[in-house]
Amino acid sequence: MNCQHVQTAESADVIGFKDGRLARYIKRDSPLAAPAGGPQRGSGAGRRLRLLPREAGRPGPRLPGMAEERRFLSASGVPIALRRRQHSASCRELAVRGPRLQLRSLSAATSAVWLAAYGLFALCENSIVLSAAIFITLLGLIIYLHFVKIDQESLLVIGSLGIQVTSAYASGKESTTFIEMGQVKDVVINEAIHMQKVIYYLCILLQDPEDPQAVSEVVPLFQSSKPRLDCLIEVYKSCQEILEQRKTAPQSSEIKC
Repeated sequence: MNCQHVQTAESADVIGFKDGRLARYIKRDSPLAAPAGGPQRGSGAGRRLRLLPREAGRPGPRLPGMAEERRFLSASGVPIALRRRQHSASCRELAVRGPRLQLRSLSAATSAVWLAAYGLFALCENSIVLSAAIFITLLGLIIYLHFVKIDQESLLVIGSLGIQVTSAYASGKESTTFIEMGQVKDVVINEAIHMQKVIYYLCILLQDPEDPQAVSEVVPLFQSSKPRLDCLIEVYKSCQEILEQRKTAPQSSEIKC
């Protein structure tokens, strides 16, 4: 906790932050520490925490490392959430979380398959049909949770190292890809035609090692959640701020020398 010492008319207070809000630590023997019902009992050098009220219409100050979350919609109209966490001036984490798998829909689909298999078993009186339906349902569920259903896609941008792309599946498995910053040429918003409509997606342009002005590969991002343009713009701005710091860093060092 970063605190700043200030002097007041009543006592020596300490102003700091707690849970994103300004907080004042006041002495127990200070008049400000007395409760509304009467004087405070006891004395000592201990301090008591009192949260200061926020200004109306203005959010509290945020410290480095605190997460900020906003709600958006995907290209198909599904609600998603963008969580942005700034670890330092040159390190930011951007995560897009989609809707989690609903137990009600999963139970309904499983029950429908098993009821259909039980109906076939009642007609043909063959236990192989019922056993095959249960086995196929369980196998398909494992494959879907472990390889298909992605709960969250995150992007960790570190100006001095590179960009790490992580996909978290519903089963808990994580798939991570790391791209060195020397290979990154730019981060852009591109457009594509999907199902007779134009959609936008964020992608990383990889630099060709033989020709610095050419692009060797395009790495698309957030392919599972498919955020809309307003969400992509927020991610794009955060990435560009770090890339601009990396571009201007050598120039500033040369000027200082």
